[in-house]
Amino acid sequence: MKFVAQHDQMDCGPACLSMIAGFYGRKYSLKYLRDHSFLTREGVSLAGISEAAQTIGMEAVSAQLTLDVLATMPLPCVLHWNKNHFVVLHKIVRRPFSSTPVYKIADPGYGMITLSEEDFKKSWFSDGNTGVALILEPLPEFYSFSIPAPEVNLSLGQLVGYLRPYKKQVWFMFLLLFSGSVITFALPFLTQNLIDKGVHGKDLNLISLILLAQLGLFLGTLFIGVIRNWLMLYVGAKINITIISDYLRKLLKLPVRFFETKMMGDFNQRIQDHERIEIFLTSQSLLTIFSMLTFSAFMGVLWYYNYKILSVYLFLTILSVLWSYSFLRRRRILDYYRFQRRSENQESIYEIINGVTEMKLSQLEDFKRSNWEKIQRKLFKINIRILKLDQLQSSVFDLINQVKNIIVTFLSATYVVKGHMTLGELLSVSFIIGQMNAPVNQLVSFFRSLQDAKLSLERLNEIQLHQEEEQPFLSPVSLGGIFMKDVSFRYGSSTSPLVLKNINLNIPYGKTTAIVGASGSGKTTLMKLLLKFYEPTSGAVFFDHLPLSSISPLDLRENCGVVMQDGFIFSDTIERNIIAGGELDPVRFRHAVRIANITDFIESLPLKANTKIGAAGNGISGGQKQRILIARAVYKNPHYFLLDEATSALDAENEKIIQDNLLSFFKGKTVVIIAHRLSTVKNADQIVVLKNGEIVEQGSHLQLVQRRSEYFSLVQNQLELGL
Repeated sequence: MKFVAQHDQMDCGPACLSMIAGFYGRKYSLKYLRDHSFLTREGVSLAGISEAAQTIGMEAVSAQLTLDVLATMPLPCVLHWNKNHFVVLHKIVRRPFSSTPVYKIADPGYGMITLSEEDFKKSWFSDGNTGVALILEPLPEFYSFSIPAPEVNLSLGQLVGYLRPYKKQVWFMFLLLFSGSVITFALPFLTQNLIDKGVHGKDLNLISLILLAQLGLFLGTLFIGVIRNWLMLYVGAKINITIISDYLRKLLKLPVRFFETKMMGDFNQRIQDHERIEIFLTSQSLLTIFSMLTFSAFMGVLWYYNYKILSVYLFLTILSVLWSYSFLRRRRILDYYRFQRRSENQESIYEIINGVTEMKLSQLEDFKRSNWEKIQRKLFKINIRILKLDQLQSSVFDLINQVKNIIVTFLSATYVVKGHMTLGELLSVSFIIGQMNAPVNQLVSFFRSLQDAKLSLERLNEIQLHQEEEQPFLSPVSLGGIFMKDVSFRYGSSTSPLVLKNINLNIPYGKTTAIVGASGSGKTTLMKLLLKFYEPTSGAVFFDHLPLSSISPLDLRENCGVVMQDGFIFSDTIERNIIAGGELDPVRFRHAVRIANITDFIESLPLKANTKIGAAGNGISGGQKQRILIARAVYKNPHYFLLDEATSALDAENEKIIQDNLLSFFKGKTVVIIAHRLSTVKNADQIVVLKNGEIVEQGSHLQLVQRRSEYFSLVQNQLELGL
C-alpha cells in the first residue's frame, strides 16, 4: 500500500481514504477527498469519511469492534485512533516464533509503524475492550467512476518564473558569478607555477608576483561577493512580496466555508514557509548553475593532468550524489510532519496569547502550557527523525567523499614518485579536488532546496485549486424583496442534523423584518445564507425573483450593511474602522457616528477619529465596539441592512438613542434584525419566530402577543405579562 501523508492538521481522514483507494488501484487527490469529507476546524468525522468513500464508489460500514472481530474484517480499514485521529490498519501478521500478532499501521501524521498487540490496544480501544473501525470495500462502480484530474505538480520552470520580472538583476548576478568562476579557474595554474617555477627555480620575483596576483584575485572575489549579496537581498525581498501577495490575493477571494476547514496555524506556517522559496530562487539556483560550470571547467583541467584520476573521481562522486538523492522521498514525508507540528505550535501560541484573560479566569494556565509542551515533544520527535535521516545521509556522503579524496591523492602521489607528475601538478590537483568538492556539495544542497521550495510553494498554491466565490457569469443583485423557498441547511455531512428546515419566508422590500428565537434556533445561520456565506442544502433564496446562486457575492455585499454578532474591529484608527476601504466623506462620516451615538466618545479622545485602537477592539468596551460596527454599516448607506444582536452590549440609554436614530435611517431600506430584546424588535413590520430551525410564528408584535404562543413566551418576562 502506497503511503499518503496528511498535508494539514485536519487531513488525516482524507489521507486514510486516499491510501485505501490507492490500494485498490484508484488514485484520488487529497483535495477531492477533502471536498467530499465535510472537514471543519475540529477535523473530519467518521460520517464524513463514509460519505466521501460512497462518493467514489466504496461501501462504508462503521462499527464498534472487539480485537477478535477486527481480525476477521477485510483490510485495509480505517481506525479511530487515540480518540482524535484516523489511521489505516493495512495488515495483521504473526511473529514467526511466538505467533503473537503484529499490527501494521499507516499513520498519515507519522508514517508506517508496526505495533505490538498491547500498544495497538492502548491507541485503538475507546470503550472497554472495543474500538471504532470503518470497513471499506470497493463496489463495482468504484472501478467505473471517472477520476478527477490530479493536482498539477509544480515544475522547476514555474518556480523560476518568479525571477522573470528581475531579468536585469539576475543577469548581473550571473555575470558576477561567472567572473568569480573565472577567478577560481586561474588559481590552480598559479599554484602550479608558484611551486614548479617559483620555488624550484628559486625566483623570488616570480613568487612575489604570483602571490600578489593571488591577493588581487581574492580582493576581486570579495568585491564580487558583496555586490552579489546586495542584489540577492533586493531580488529576494521583491520575490517574497510577490509570493505572499499572490497567496493573500487568492485567499481573500475564497468563500467563507473554506476558512472553516483551516486552523490559524496552517495559514501562519504556510506564509512563514516562503523563505525556503526565496532561498532557492535567489541563491541555490544561481549558485548551483555556476558551481556546475566551475565543476565542468575543473573537470577539463583534471582531464588535462590525468584522465585516470578524473575517472576515479567521477565514479565516486556520482555514487555519493545518488546516495544523497535517494533520501529525498523520506525527507519529503518528514517535511509534511514537521509542517503539521509547527502549525499546531503556532495555533497553540495564538490561543494562549489571545485567550490569556479567560485562561486566568478559569485557571487554565498550567493545562494550556502542558498542551504546548506536548506539541513541543511531538516537534522534538520529528526533528530527531529528520536529524537521524540527515546524519545517515551526510555521514555516508562525507565518507565516500573522504575515500575519494584519499584515493585521488594516493594516485597523484604515486605518479609524482614515478616521475609522471611534478610536485606543482600534485598540489594543483589537490587544489582542484578541493574546489570540485564544493560544487558537489552545492548540487546536493540544490536538490534539498528545490524539494523544500516545491513543497512550500505547493502548500501556498493549494488554494489555487479552490474555486473563487466571485465568477464573471454572476449577475448584480436585483434590488427588491427577499424570498426563501423551502430552504434547509446543515453543517457537515448528510447525517448531520438540519440547522434550518423548510424555511418559507418573504422579507418585503423597504420594510423591517425581525427574527427572534432561542439560542441555537438558526437565526445567525439564516443571515449567513442571505449574505451568501453558504449555499442552502436544499431550496432556494431569491432577491427580487433573481436566485441567490446567480448573484455576485461581491455586488450583494456592496449593497448590504451588516453588523454581525462577532463583528471584527481592525488594528487601525477609528476613522478607518468606520469608512473601511473607501475614501473619507466627512458628511457621511459625521452622519454615521451621530446615528451610532459615538460622537461624544470620539471627541473625548486626544486624536479624535484618528485614534488607533487595538486588534479585535482591544482597549475599548463592548458597547463602544458595537457602536463602531453600527457606524461602519451606516456609513455604507446600503439598500439592505442586516443586524445580528447589534445592540446586545449597549446600556438601555444608548440602545434607545441608537434605536431611535436607526428608525429614521431605515426608511426605504430592507432591514433584517436578529435580536432577543423586545425593545429592538417590537417596531418591526413583521416578526418571525424560529424554533429548532423552523418558522413557528410570523406576524406583527401585537398579533404575536395576542396569540400567547412562542413569541409571547420569549418576551413575557420583559413585558411582565405573567400567565
